[in-house]
Amino acid sequence: MNKYILAPVFLVSVIVSWLIWTNSPEYIRQGGPLLVLGLTILFLALTFATERFVVLYRTGGRGSVPQFVGGLKQSVRAGDIAQALDICKRQGGSIANVIGAGLQRYQHEKPSTADRKELLAETRRAIEEANALEAPHLEQNLTALSTIASIATLIGLLGTTIGMIRAFRAMSHAGAPDATQLALGISEALVNTALGLFTAIFGTVLYNYFTQRVDRFRAQVEETAFEVLQLLELRKES
Repeated sequence: MNKYILAPVFLVSVIVSWLIWTNSPEYIRQGGPLLVLGLTILFLALTFATERFVVLYRTGGRGSVPQFVGGLKQSVRAGDIAQALDICKRQGGSIANVIGAGLQRYQHEKPSTADRKELLAETRRAIEEANALEAPHLEQNLTALSTIASIATLIGLLGTTIGMIRAFRAMSHAGAPDATQLALGISEALVNTALGLFTAIFGTVLYNYFTQRVDRFRAQVEETAFEVLQLLELRKES
């Protein structure tokens, strides 16, 4: 996510979190102002997750990926590189971009390269370069999700500690404990702990899910690239 977009998103998250806290039931408000920070972290996790869902949904392109790969291999097998490039352009998405970069290099270098092994090596190099450019785009904000999961746990623990300090202060009064302050301290501890744990679990699950999606995409690109290179190597020259 662009840093110029992140700043307004963070500001809106803080404002919305403050409004939710001030308009929540009494037992939620007893979580204290620290709850605003916890809600802000949760909203940021939701924002990053939504952005990753959209990006990873678009990696496959406009149509069915299996149909795209089937049509691509059929064109390469027939020696029609121009048609294969057209299929990549119409499909769009990260997979088509990576394979299309290799085919474009193959088509460009073929007239001037007599050595077939060198031609295939150039094609493979172009695919690897394109894949290296696509990978950071797919992994963007995954570190942020992992960090949010860790921070949420610490914020929940901080809220627990502050709440327990208030509870023990209420119990330390001479005579009968201050029941109101004791209840406030326990509520602050439990509400912040619950929110911190929920956000940490949510962020961790999303991080693992998106990481698995990226790994699966890489495996699919490598498999498709290998099959295309094999077809280019084995097909008969026309």
